[in-house]
Amino acid sequence: MLTMFLKYARVLSADRRGVTAIEYGLIAALISVLIIAGVKGVGTSLSTTFNKISTSL
Repeated sequence: MLTMFLKYARVLSADRRGVTAIEYGLIAALISVLIIAGVKGVGTSLSTTFNKISTSL
């Protein structure tokens, strides 16, 4: 049983098909983090602007 598991683990470690999918997943995660940070910064700026307009009215 253990030798069969080790053989299967060796075959899986040599398979590189999933590496590209993982790389694309990491790139997508990085892009989403950058988008969230940008939207948060713009949202804070807009909130401040709207508060100034509201108080001046």
